[in-house]
Amino acid sequence: MDPDKLRALLDELRAGRISTDDAVEALRSLPFQELGYATVDHHRALRQGFPEVVLGQGKSAEQIAGIARELLRGGGNILVTRVDAALAADVRASLPELRYEAPARCLVLERRAWEDRGRGAIAIVSAGTSDGSVAEEAALTAHMMGNRVERAYDVGVAGIHRVLAKREMLAQATVVVVVAGMEGALASVVGGLIGRPIIAVPTSVGYGASFGGIAALLGMLNSCAAGVSVVNIDNGFGAAFSASLINRRDGVS
Repeated sequence: MDPDKLRALLDELRAGRISTDDAVEALRSLPFQELGYATVDHHRALRQGFPEVVLGQGKSAEQIAGIARELLRGGGNILVTRVDAALAADVRASLPELRYEAPARCLVLERRAWEDRGRGAIAIVSAGTSDGSVAEEAALTAHMMGNRVERAYDVGVAGIHRVLAKREMLAQATVVVVVAGMEGALASVVGGLIGRPIIAVPTSVGYGASFGGIAALLGMLNSCAAGVSVVNIDNGFGAAFSASLINRRDGVS
């Protein structure tokens, strides 16, 4: 249930084109629906502007498909994150309308036409090619939430001239998501170049002393550049969601 659908339902009721009982039936599953293994939140779009996103990691294909079917009743778009190719194939066997975006490791269904809801673009910047899946998770999330997305990939500090060449594009973005593993220094570099909010995403990419992304996380948390906020390790989705809220021109509704 999204704001547009709720307004349309109330307009139908006010105009007398549907009965009170019909309206009650349409609202019966609000605000959530219990499936036994999951409680699907149908009010998420009303509160936050986007339907509930499904974390695929740790769920079976049957659970993901069941949650997706319930979300389909709400009429909005569907995004399932952290899905490998084998799991995606199993889910699509029962829900073939879902599309697998392999670079982002996500299943998606775009039922509503894309609409630009942002004040500007969200720039997604990655330090290395190995950070690509997290960066693409962020880019896909930002796109589905109604944002124009600009990409600057493989521009880490080992060849700092690469990110310097993207300075004009970054300065024109409303908010920048910086995805980096290893020591995570790219977030500080970008934060020092432009006067835009930076959302830093540490990744688990790196050698032994990176401790699965903890080194990058600590480096980003200790950034000397003002305006750098940090999400959890590999959390491209969370970074893009926050960036979308910053970029949105018309509020949650």
